[in-house]
Amino acid sequence: MYWLYQNKEISSLEDIQQNPFGFIYITTHIPTGKKYLGKKSFFHTLNKKLGKKELAQQPVTRGRTKTTKQIIKESDWKTYYGSEEFIKQKLKEGKQEEFTREIIHFVPNKKLLTYFECKYQFIYGVLENEEWINNNILGKFFTKDFDV
Repeated sequence: MYWLYQNKEISSLEDIQQNPFGFIYITTHIPTGKKYLGKKSFFHTLNKKLGKKELAQQPVTRGRTKTTKQIIKESDWKTYYGSEEFIKQKLKEGKQEEFTREIIHFVPNKKLLTYFECKYQFIYGVLENEEWINNNILGKFFTKDFDV
C-alpha cells in the first residue's frame, strides 16, 4: 500500500521533492467512511549504548565520558496507518485494503509537525464530527468533553 499526495503515489523518500521532517495525513476506512487525522515523522533518533571497544576508543577528557551515541533511523512511515485502536484492530485482521492514506501537508521540523497536526484537527473539527475517529487533540481536548 502506498501514500497519496496530490494524486501522486508516494512509496519512498525519493518520491518527495522537498526534504521534510514529516507529514500530516488522513487515513480513511472505505467501508464506513470513518477518518483519522494524524502526524508522522520520516526519521526517529535512538540512543544506543556504546560497546566496550567504542568506550575504550574515546579520548580521555574531563567530566563524564559518553556511554551512548545517537542513531537516526527511518521510521515505519511506509507501513503506518495511524495510532487509533479501530485502525490497529482492522490491520491485525489483515484488512489494509480497506484503507486509503493521504498526505495533506509536508512539514519541515518537529515543532511545526505538532502545530500543523493540531491546526488541521481543529479545522476539520475531528472531535465534534462523528465521521472522525480521533478521540483527542494533544491529550488535552477529548471527544468525551462534548458529551455534555
